[in-house]
Amino acid sequence: MKVLTQSAALDQPTTASIPYLSIQRLAQLRQVVMRVLAVADCVLLWHVLAHFKLDLGVVSFVNVPTPVEVLHAFVQFSHLPDALSHLKASLWRVLAGFLAAAIAGIALGVLIGRSRLACNLLMPPLEVLRPIPAVAWIPLAVLMFPSSEISMIFITFLGALFPILLNTIHGVEDVDPRLIASAKSLGSKRWSIFSEVVLPAATPNIVTGLAIGMGTCWFCLISAEMISGQLGIGYFTWESFTLQNYADIVVGMLLIGALGLLSSALIRWTGKQLTPWYHTGRKS
Repeated sequence: MKVLTQSAALDQPTTASIPYLSIQRLAQLRQVVMRVLAVADCVLLWHVLAHFKLDLGVVSFVNVPTPVEVLHAFVQFSHLPDALSHLKASLWRVLAGFLAAAIAGIALGVLIGRSRLACNLLMPPLEVLRPIPAVAWIPLAVLMFPSSEISMIFITFLGALFPILLNTIHGVEDVDPRLIASAKSLGSKRWSIFSEVVLPAATPNIVTGLAIGMGTCWFCLISAEMISGQLGIGYFTWESFTLQNYADIVVGMLLIGALGLLSSALIRWTGKQLTPWYHTGRKS
Protein backbone atom coordinates (compact mmCIF):
# COMPACT_ATOMS: atom_id res chain seq x y z
CA MET A 1 0.00 0.00 0.00
CA LYS A 2 2.88 2.35 0.82
CA VAL A 3 4.50 1.64 -2.52
CA LEU A 4 1.26 2.34 -4.41
CA THR A 5 0.78 5.62 -2.54
CA GLN A 6 4.29 6.76 -3.41
CA SER A 7 3.75 5.80 -7.07
CA ALA A 8 0.48 7.74 -7.26
CA ALA A 9 2.14 10.75 -5.71
CA LEU A 10 4.90 10.62 -8.28
CA ASP A 11 2.35 10.46 -11.13
CA GLN A 12 0.65 13.68 -10.05
CA PRO A 13 1.94 16.78 -11.89
CA THR A 14 3.57 19.32 -9.62
CA THR A 15 5.00 22.72 -10.23
CA ALA A 16 8.48 21.46 -9.44
CA SER A 17 8.21 18.74 -12.11
CA ILE A 18 7.55 21.26 -14.92
CA PRO A 19 10.82 22.04 -16.72
CA TYR A 20 12.05 25.59 -16.35
CA LEU A 21 12.45 25.83 -20.12
CA SER A 22 8.75 25.10 -20.65
CA ILE A 23 7.77 27.82 -18.18
CA GLN A 24 10.07 30.24 -19.95
CA ARG A 25 8.57 29.37 -23.35
CA LEU A 26 5.06 29.86 -22.00
CA ALA A 27 6.04 33.27 -20.67
CA GLN A 28 7.54 34.22 -24.04
CA LEU A 29 4.42 32.99 -25.85
CA ARG A 30 2.20 35.01 -23.53
CA GLN A 31 4.32 38.08 -24.20
CA VAL A 32 4.05 37.60 -27.97
CA VAL A 33 0.27 37.17 -27.76
CA MET A 34 -0.09 40.33 -25.67
CA ARG A 35 1.93 42.33 -28.18
CA VAL A 36 -0.05 41.01 -31.12
CA LEU A 37 -3.30 41.87 -29.36
CA ALA A 38 -2.00 45.37 -28.62
CA VAL A 39 -1.27 45.94 -32.32
CA ALA A 40 -4.67 44.48 -33.26
CA ASP A 41 -6.41 46.86 -30.85
CA CYS A 42 -4.65 49.84 -32.42
CA VAL A 43 -5.64 48.71 -35.93
CA LEU A 44 -9.24 48.21 -34.79
CA LEU A 45 -9.35 51.69 -33.25
CA TRP A 46 -7.86 53.13 -36.44
CA HIS A 47 -10.51 51.35 -38.52
CA VAL A 48 -13.38 52.66 -36.40
CA LEU A 49 -12.13 56.25 -36.42
CA ALA A 50 -11.39 56.27 -40.17
CA HIS A 51 -14.48 54.30 -41.24
CA PHE A 52 -16.92 56.62 -39.47
CA LYS A 53 -14.94 59.75 -40.47
CA LEU A 54 -14.98 61.06 -36.94
CA ASP A 55 -14.12 64.69 -36.32
CA LEU A 56 -13.01 65.13 -32.73
CA GLY A 57 -12.33 68.83 -33.03
CA VAL A 58 -8.65 68.73 -32.13
CA VAL A 59 -7.99 65.91 -34.59
CA SER A 60 -10.03 64.86 -37.61
CA PHE A 61 -10.17 61.48 -39.33
CA VAL A 62 -12.28 62.64 -42.27
CA ASN A 63 -9.49 62.16 -44.83
CA VAL A 64 -7.66 59.32 -43.07
CA PRO A 65 -7.81 56.05 -45.05
CA THR A 66 -8.99 52.85 -43.42
CA PRO A 67 -6.69 49.85 -42.89
CA VAL A 68 -8.38 48.04 -45.79
CA GLU A 69 -7.67 50.96 -48.13
CA VAL A 70 -4.06 51.02 -46.97
CA LEU A 71 -3.76 47.28 -47.58
CA HIS A 72 -5.02 47.72 -51.14
CA ALA A 73 -2.56 50.60 -51.63
CA PHE A 74 0.29 48.42 -50.36
CA VAL A 75 -0.61 45.71 -52.87
CA GLN A 76 -0.60 48.31 -55.62
CA PHE A 77 2.75 49.67 -54.39
CA SER A 78 4.29 46.19 -54.46
CA HIS A 79 3.37 45.93 -58.14
CA LEU A 80 4.95 49.25 -59.09
CA PRO A 81 7.97 48.90 -61.41
CA ASP A 82 10.07 51.17 -59.17
CA ALA A 83 8.92 49.80 -55.79
CA LEU A 84 12.12 47.79 -55.33
CA SER A 85 14.18 50.78 -56.39
CA HIS A 86 12.56 52.89 -53.65
CA LEU A 87 13.44 50.27 -51.03
CA LYS A 88 16.99 49.77 -52.29
CA ALA A 89 17.68 53.50 -52.38
CA SER A 90 16.53 54.04 -48.78
CA LEU A 91 18.29 50.95 -47.46
CA TRP A 92 21.56 51.91 -49.12
CA ARG A 93 21.47 55.46 -47.72
CA VAL A 94 20.67 54.26 -44.22
CA LEU A 95 23.34 51.54 -44.30
CA ALA A 96 26.06 53.87 -45.61
CA GLY A 97 25.26 56.66 -43.15
CA PHE A 98 24.85 54.28 -40.21
CA LEU A 99 28.14 52.44 -40.82
CA ALA A 100 30.02 55.72 -41.10
CA ALA A 101 28.37 57.00 -37.91
CA ALA A 102 29.12 53.73 -36.08
CA ILE A 103 32.81 53.88 -36.96
CA ALA A 104 33.17 57.57 -36.12
CA GLY A 105 30.94 57.47 -33.03
CA ILE A 106 32.58 54.46 -31.42
CA ALA A 107 36.12 55.67 -32.19
CA LEU A 108 35.47 59.19 -30.88
CA GLY A 109 33.51 57.87 -27.92
CA VAL A 110 36.31 55.57 -26.80
CA LEU A 111 38.88 58.32 -27.29
CA ILE A 112 36.87 60.91 -25.35
CA GLY A 113 35.93 58.43 -22.64
CA ARG A 114 39.53 57.36 -22.04
CA SER A 115 41.40 60.63 -22.58
CA ARG A 116 40.83 63.81 -20.61
CA LEU A 117 42.73 65.80 -23.23
CA ALA A 118 40.52 64.50 -26.03
CA CYS A 119 37.45 65.25 -23.92
CA ASN A 120 38.52 68.86 -23.38
CA LEU A 121 39.34 69.38 -27.06
CA LEU A 122 36.47 67.54 -28.75
CA MET A 123 33.46 67.73 -26.45
CA PRO A 124 32.87 71.53 -26.57
CA PRO A 125 32.42 71.71 -30.38
CA LEU A 126 30.47 68.45 -30.38
CA GLU A 127 28.14 69.74 -27.67
CA VAL A 128 27.52 72.86 -29.75
CA LEU A 129 26.64 70.77 -32.82
CA ARG A 130 24.61 68.11 -31.00
CA PRO A 131 21.40 70.13 -30.41
CA ILE A 132 21.19 71.10 -34.08
CA PRO A 133 18.63 68.76 -35.70
CA ALA A 134 19.90 66.86 -38.70
CA VAL A 135 17.04 68.26 -40.76
CA ALA A 136 18.50 71.74 -40.31
CA TRP A 137 21.67 70.54 -42.04
CA ILE A 138 19.85 69.68 -45.28
CA PRO A 139 20.25 73.08 -47.05
CA LEU A 140 23.93 73.27 -46.08
CA ALA A 141 24.51 69.64 -47.05
CA VAL A 142 23.09 70.31 -50.51
CA LEU A 143 25.58 73.17 -50.87
CA MET A 144 28.53 71.24 -49.41
CA PHE A 145 28.39 68.00 -51.40
CA PRO A 146 28.45 67.59 -55.18
CA SER A 147 25.51 65.20 -55.34
CA SER A 148 22.21 64.89 -53.52
CA GLU A 149 22.98 61.22 -52.82
CA ILE A 150 26.02 62.06 -50.71
CA SER A 151 24.15 64.85 -48.94
CA MET A 152 21.36 62.45 -47.91
CA ILE A 153 23.92 59.94 -46.61
CA PHE A 154 25.54 62.78 -44.67
CA ILE A 155 22.19 63.62 -43.04
CA THR A 156 21.70 60.02 -41.92
CA PHE A 157 25.29 60.03 -40.65
CA LEU A 158 24.59 63.07 -38.46
CA GLY A 159 21.37 61.58 -37.18
CA ALA A 160 23.06 58.41 -35.95
CA LEU A 161 26.37 59.91 -34.82
CA PHE A 162 25.45 61.54 -31.52
CA PRO A 163 23.40 58.68 -29.98
CA ILE A 164 26.26 56.30 -30.74
CA LEU A 165 28.89 58.77 -29.54
CA LEU A 166 27.23 59.64 -26.22
CA ASN A 167 26.36 56.06 -25.34
CA THR A 168 29.92 54.97 -26.09
CA ILE A 169 31.31 57.73 -23.89
CA HIS A 170 29.01 56.77 -21.02
CA GLY A 171 29.85 53.09 -21.45
CA VAL A 172 33.60 53.72 -21.35
CA GLU A 173 33.38 56.14 -18.41
CA ASP A 174 31.18 53.77 -16.39
CA VAL A 175 33.70 50.91 -16.44
CA ASP A 176 34.40 49.86 -12.86
CA PRO A 177 37.86 51.26 -11.93
CA ARG A 178 38.47 48.16 -9.82
CA LEU A 179 38.40 46.01 -12.95
CA ILE A 180 41.07 48.17 -14.57
CA ALA A 181 43.15 48.19 -11.38
CA SER A 182 42.90 44.42 -11.13
CA ALA A 183 44.01 44.01 -14.74
CA LYS A 184 46.98 46.30 -14.14
CA SER A 185 47.96 44.39 -11.02
CA LEU A 186 48.01 41.19 -13.08
CA GLY A 187 50.44 42.76 -15.53
CA SER A 188 48.05 43.59 -18.37
CA LYS A 189 49.28 46.10 -20.92
CA ARG A 190 47.28 49.11 -22.12
CA TRP A 191 45.92 47.37 -25.22
CA SER A 192 44.96 44.26 -23.24
CA ILE A 193 43.11 46.40 -20.71
CA PHE A 194 41.23 48.14 -23.50
CA SER A 195 40.33 45.00 -25.49
CA GLU A 196 39.62 42.68 -22.55
CA VAL A 197 38.20 45.00 -19.89
CA VAL A 198 37.05 48.38 -21.21
CA LEU A 199 35.52 47.36 -24.53
CA PRO A 200 33.53 44.34 -23.21
CA ALA A 201 32.22 46.42 -20.29
CA ALA A 202 31.17 49.27 -22.60
CA THR A 203 29.65 47.05 -25.31
CA PRO A 204 26.07 47.01 -23.88
CA ASN A 205 25.99 50.82 -23.92
CA ILE A 206 27.45 50.87 -27.42
CA VAL A 207 24.76 48.46 -28.65
CA THR A 208 22.08 50.68 -27.13
CA GLY A 209 23.54 53.67 -28.93
CA LEU A 210 23.65 51.73 -32.21
CA ALA A 211 19.98 50.75 -31.89
CA ILE A 212 18.93 54.33 -31.12
CA GLY A 213 21.14 55.62 -33.91
CA MET A 214 19.51 53.30 -36.42
CA GLY A 215 16.09 54.71 -35.54
CA THR A 216 17.26 58.29 -35.95
CA CYS A 217 18.88 57.27 -39.24
CA TRP A 218 15.47 56.47 -40.70
CA PHE A 219 13.94 59.63 -39.30
CA CYS A 220 16.63 61.84 -40.83
CA LEU A 221 16.74 59.94 -44.12
CA ILE A 222 13.02 60.37 -44.74
CA SER A 223 13.29 64.10 -44.12
CA ALA A 224 16.23 64.35 -46.53
CA GLU A 225 14.48 62.28 -49.20
CA MET A 226 11.41 64.47 -49.02
CA ILE A 227 13.51 67.48 -49.99
CA SER A 228 16.28 66.26 -52.29
CA GLY A 229 15.55 62.65 -53.20
CA GLN A 230 14.44 61.16 -56.50
CA LEU A 231 13.95 57.65 -55.16
CA GLY A 232 13.27 56.25 -51.73
CA ILE A 233 10.45 55.67 -49.26
CA GLY A 234 10.53 59.28 -48.08
CA TYR A 235 10.31 60.58 -51.64
CA PHE A 236 7.42 58.18 -52.32
CA THR A 237 5.60 59.39 -49.19
CA TRP A 238 6.04 63.06 -50.04
CA GLU A 239 5.03 62.50 -53.67
CA SER A 240 1.89 60.70 -52.46
CA PHE A 241 1.00 63.70 -50.31
CA THR A 242 1.53 66.04 -53.26
CA LEU A 243 -0.76 63.88 -55.42
CA GLN A 244 -3.26 63.51 -52.53
CA ASN A 245 -2.94 59.72 -52.49
CA TYR A 246 -3.65 59.47 -48.78
CA ALA A 247 -3.50 55.68 -48.56
CA ASP A 248 -0.02 55.70 -50.14
CA ILE A 249 1.12 58.15 -47.46
CA VAL A 250 0.24 55.63 -44.78
CA VAL A 251 1.92 52.88 -46.81
CA GLY A 252 5.13 54.90 -46.80
CA MET A 253 4.83 55.60 -43.08
CA LEU A 254 4.27 51.94 -42.23
CA LEU A 255 7.20 50.87 -44.43
CA ILE A 256 9.44 53.32 -42.61
CA GLY A 257 8.24 52.06 -39.25
CA ALA A 258 8.64 48.41 -40.20
CA LEU A 259 12.14 48.90 -41.64
CA GLY A 260 13.22 50.92 -38.62
CA LEU A 261 11.80 48.34 -36.22
CA LEU A 262 13.44 45.40 -37.98
CA SER A 263 16.83 47.06 -38.31
CA SER A 264 16.89 48.16 -34.65
CA ALA A 265 15.76 44.69 -33.54
CA LEU A 266 18.55 43.13 -35.60
CA ILE A 267 21.12 45.33 -33.90
CA ARG A 268 19.76 44.46 -30.45
CA TRP A 269 19.75 40.75 -31.28
CA THR A 270 23.33 40.94 -32.57
CA GLY A 271 24.38 42.82 -29.46
CA LYS A 272 22.73 40.20 -27.27
CA GLN A 273 24.69 37.46 -29.01
CA LEU A 274 27.93 39.39 -28.54
CA THR A 275 27.32 40.10 -24.83
CA PRO A 276 25.95 36.89 -23.28
CA TRP A 277 27.52 37.78 -19.93
CA TYR A 278 25.43 40.95 -19.72
CA HIS A 279 22.07 39.23 -20.25
CA THR A 280 22.71 36.14 -18.13
CA GLY A 281 20.57 36.25 -15.02
CA ARG A 282 18.64 39.36 -16.03
CA LYS A 283 14.86 39.37 -15.90
CA SER A 284 13.16 39.05 -19.30
